[in-house]
Order: sequence, then structure tokens, then C-alpha cells
Amino acid sequence: MVEARREVVRLRVNGEAVEVLAPVHKTLLEVLREELALTGTKHGCELGECGTCTVLIDGKPQLSCLVLPLQVEGRAITTVEGLADGAVEHPLQVAFTELAAAQCGYCTPGMLLAAKSLLDANPTPSREEVKEALAGNLCRCTGYAKILEAVDLAASRMPNTATRGDVPPSKQ
Repeated sequence: MVEARREVVRLRVNGEAVEVLAPVHKTLLEVLREELALTGTKHGCELGECGTCTVLIDGKPQLSCLVLPLQVEGRAITTVEGLADGAVEHPLQVAFTELAAAQCGYCTPGMLLAAKSLLDANPTPSREEVKEALAGNLCRCTGYAKILEAVDLAASRMPNTATRGDVPPSKQ
């Protein structure tokens, strides 16, 4: 049996510099889960259609099942494990929990990261902008209403957010 060729890949994952000796055919998804034990990023369709493997690369959502680690060497990769600030959960995580926006939870990591990218770029998105930002992330439990509400709630609570017309002042 022929052993797969391996390469040393230097990644920046959740603010940490890491070196991984990984088979060159493995996707970023596989390296995150299998080599770095960051299992929050989920295997889904592995065709780039479901969004469960979404991570942020330089702050932008990317489907890790379609990216090779060598393509993102040295770039900032954020997984769901890097969303919280130490023990302090990100406002999106708090809102998803409060509103029970995660049913089975499988899509949640991808949803959280796609929503974070949106809120970083646009702290006061309209409902349509939220829907568009999350359109590549499928929820098989059909929990979209709670997910959209959670993103709105998190946006209303995040620092530097202007008063939103669709969120009552008591919720800000």
C-alpha cells in the first residue's frame, strides 16, 4: 500500500499558529477535525451545498470541505471553537441559546460563523440581509425562524450597534 504524501502546513486557527503534517489530499475540514481535534466544524454533504462545515477565513465564510489547507496557509481561520472570548460566549451564542435557535445543533456552528461574518461587516442588517447571509447554511430541522430571531437579538446586543427600528429598546 502506498502512503499518501504529506506536507507541513502552517495555519493560524482561532488566533494560534499551528503546524500540521497532513496528507495533501485532505480538505481543511478533515485537517481541522482529524489533525487538530476541532470537531465543532461538521461534516455534511462534502460537496459545498449544506454549509455545516463553514469556517471564517480572514473573516469571510468559507466551506472548509472545498478548501485545501495549503490554500489558506498563514491566513486567519476561525472555527466555532474560536467564537467565544475565553469563557465569555459571543452574543450570537448567547442569543442562540436563549431563543432555542439550535434544534439538533448540527447546522449551528456554520450558522454562527456565517452570522458573525455578517454582523462584523454590517452590525444592523435587515431581515433580508440576514436571510441572504445564511442562505448557504441548511437547517434540516427547519428552525429558520428562531435562527433569524437569534441573529437579530445578537445584533441588537452587540457593541457599536445603532438603534434598530425592528428591536424594541427594552431588548437592546
